[in-house]
Amino acid sequence: MRAHAAVTALSLGVALAASAAVFDSHARDLGGELRELTTRPGVVQRFILVRPVHRPVASVILFAGGNGILALSPTGIGSLGGNFLVRNRQRFADEGLLVAVVDAPSDYARGPDFRTTAGHVEDMKAVIAELRTIADVPVWLVGTSRGTMSAANVAARLTAAGGADGLVLTSTILTGGRESIYDVKLSAIRVPTLVVHHRYDSCKATPCGAVSGLMAKLPNAPRRELLTFDGGDSPRSAPCEALSRHGYFGIDREVVKAIADWIKSAK
Repeated sequence: MRAHAAVTALSLGVALAASAAVFDSHARDLGGELRELTTRPGVVQRFILVRPVHRPVASVILFAGGNGILALSPTGIGSLGGNFLVRNRQRFADEGLLVAVVDAPSDYARGPDFRTTAGHVEDMKAVIAELRTIADVPVWLVGTSRGTMSAANVAARLTAAGGADGLVLTSTILTGGRESIYDVKLSAIRVPTLVVHHRYDSCKATPCGAVSGLMAKLPNAPRRELLTFDGGDSPRSAPCEALSRHGYFGIDREVVKAIADWIKSAK
């Protein structure tokens, strides 16, 4: 009986390892076109462009969490390929959206943090303009974890012509660390805003109980809503990493569809 249990456990471990290897291999692939823009003097902004099969109904700019450094190159994604938004880029395209997955700008390719800088806003203004030349449809900013600071910063600062049409914040950084979402002037955001959170996110910087405070700080968003999720697969990463409730691990399809449906309804 013990021998059988040991063999079963070993088989399960091998299966999980194989699954992880397949996931990691897929995550490293670009899965789209590598684009490059000169956005400021001497600064290059790279992103992956993923096109839907038919004419897009909207465009989305996806901001990964962590340090935001994807290290994009013609050979693939150097890091953060498993991030919730990065790994689901094709799912967003399958929902009829034109997708841009942005890397850190070249002047911050080795750090430090760029999320709340004015330069980051200029870089994204150029990406927004590029997307509008490809498809004349609304452009949305979608961030996850520390990427929410990027998305919110751009939405708050770029309010005149050239700005985005909507904002989605998932697993928002609410407390602790060097910066949080409250380092952005949230009252300046004047576009429809969707906030997405997992009820049982156990990352200490993104407690679901603190989301109500964020909603109260968005008084000028013409439409705002909180969507919460539960369930998913057993975590295979630390609580603040992508393969956990923080990254909607196991409920990717459900969460992506809900975001896409909200974007389409807000057109």
